[in-house]
This record gives sequence, C-alpha cells and structure tokens, in this order.
Amino acid sequence: MENFVITFARGFGTGGKAIASQLAKELGIHCYENRILTLASQLSGLDENIFQEVNEKMRETSGFSSFLRGLPRSRRYISRNEKFVSDDKLFEYQSEIIKDLAEKESCVIVGKCADYVLKGKPNVVSIYIEAPRAFCVNRTMENMGVTEEVANATIERTDKFRADYYEYYTHGNYWTNPVNYDMTLNSERVGVQNCVKTIEQYLIIKELITPDMIHPAGELK
Repeated sequence: MENFVITFARGFGTGGKAIASQLAKELGIHCYENRILTLASQLSGLDENIFQEVNEKMRETSGFSSFLRGLPRSRRYISRNEKFVSDDKLFEYQSEIIKDLAEKESCVIVGKCADYVLKGKPNVVSIYIEAPRAFCVNRTMENMGVTEEVANATIERTDKFRADYYEYYTHGNYWTNPVNYDMTLNSERVGVQNCVKTIEQYLIIKELITPDMIHPAGELK
C-alpha cells in the first residue's frame, strides 16, 4: 500500500493535537508538529529558534512583520547570510520538509499549512478540528492550569496567529474554510476519541488503510 498523509488544522483547545497524536499511534506512524521545525533547521543550517519565532504566526519584531507583509514578495527575500531571514524563506524550508516527508513515509502532520502544501495529492487527507469556545476554554484551563481569563486570551491570540498565517501563505484563503478539508469535526459533539475512530473509518473508505492496520490505544479525554 502506498504512503498516505493526514494533515490536521485545529482551533486551540479543541483537542486537535491529541486527536492527531492518537491517530498516529493507532496507525503506527509518526506524528509531526514541532519536529518539522527541527528538520527545517537542519535543512537550512539556521537556528531552530528562528523557526520557533514564526511557528504558525507572522513575526512581530518591532512592527517589522507588518512592514514585510506590505511588500511585494519579490522584495521580501533576504539572504540566509543576513541577520534576518525572511518569513517566506522559512516557510519554504518547512514546506520542503513537509513534501519530503509525504514522499518518504506515511505520517500525520499537524498545522504548518500542510493541507495547502500538499494540496491535490490523492494520498493526502486533510482534517479540521473545531469546537465551541466554552469547550476549548475548559480544556485549556484543565491542560494548562490557567484561569478562564487567561484561557480565553490564549485561545483568541493563538487562533488569530494561525488564521493570519494561513491566509497569508495560502494567498488569501481562510483557515476555517470547510472546502479546504476532507472532513471538519466538532470535537465536543463527536467526542475526542470518536474523532479518531471517524477519521480511521474515512481512511478505510478512501482505501488508504485497511482495518487490520488499526491498533486501538487507550481512551482519550
């Protein structure tokens, strides 16, 4: 059976990362999120911290990000030998890693506009996980040990980063557009564990996996 890739976009606090990790575990494949930043760092020879600065967000150093976003793309490139390396160039390195992973192995990829980077490939399934704000707030409070106020602020800020990042690198598309994905799941209504099962059944329907490839793990909350 050929390689297959499942990409995940997710609202903060929806459980999307946990769903992606559990799915990868049950299918016996790797789940890539921040590991992509490490691989991109190794590919480019640039410090990983630079990639962390633009991890699903535009850089915000002294307003320079806003300035860069207003420039034509042909003027945004700054050589890797300069102190500052353009956000576009960092995205190119990440995209190269994502494409390479898709060629070499079956895997799960979380975030990084992976659905767009791998758009049109028949062996790719793209998933978006959403949930009502109250559900996300409660999960964030529980997982991070923070107040409701901090949870709300964290969700709002992180989701805005992700939405702006996605819009920019997909040339004006919007992050929550259901047309971008094979499947959009509400993790509160479906249940976090059942999201995993639903995606697995879809992969079977698409003939990307067979039932015997699934090895159920412990229940997610």
